[in-house]
Amino acid sequence: MKLSQVLYSQGFGARRECEGLILGGHVRLDGAVCDDPFLEVAPDGLVFDVRGERWPYHARALVLLNKPAGYECSQKPKHHPSVISLLPVPLRVRGLQPVGRLDEDTTGLLLLTDDGALIHRLTSPKKHVPKVYEIETIEPVTDAQIDELRRGVVLHDDPLPVRAAACEATGAHALRLTLLEGKYHQVKRMVAAAGNTVQRLHRSRYGALDLPHDLAPGQWRWLPGPQALYAA
Repeated sequence: MKLSQVLYSQGFGARRECEGLILGGHVRLDGAVCDDPFLEVAPDGLVFDVRGERWPYHARALVLLNKPAGYECSQKPKHHPSVISLLPVPLRVRGLQPVGRLDEDTTGLLLLTDDGALIHRLTSPKKHVPKVYEIETIEPVTDAQIDELRRGVVLHDDPLPVRAAACEATGAHALRLTLLEGKYHQVKRMVAAAGNTVQRLHRSRYGALDLPHDLAPGQWRWLPGPQALYAA
């Protein structure tokens, strides 16, 4: 693949813009400036620098974001900034989308990708991908509430009970809840149906992937691929 095509595929602008970046001496390979946009390179495993920013080649982008409160999981937000605005421009150009949604006031682990098939696979209710939420409640957590969430609660738009795959108290006003579905406002509605109210909501785990402790709110990092979500 030509070097200019690599930059284009990674979201660094139109083809002419990518050629201009290279001709202008803004691209480095192995630490050395490369000013030949038509240089043939092997993209797999390629790491290059554009204007001092190190960038690994990914045919499909998959990133993990520590979502802060005050951001919408939408490309066309209505009331708050989009989580997309927290990503660098090349990833925005590539059209990354959130895998599922977290409410504006919900924080924690959010995946974003430009792989439509992966989004479908991860959000399909048939796949039962576990998601773990840390919840702070307004009222004290009771054993009865935990039992009810484990057995299943009825939401107003679904006659069938919805139950947590796992549920435990982590404090007097705190719960850890594991879900396999992704219904609208599901955690808040389930807790409300059990007789309590969510005050703060944070997603700490998606599949086999935990939110890294050293990833600050608003920061993101690459994932090597979907296998990171299924590792033992």
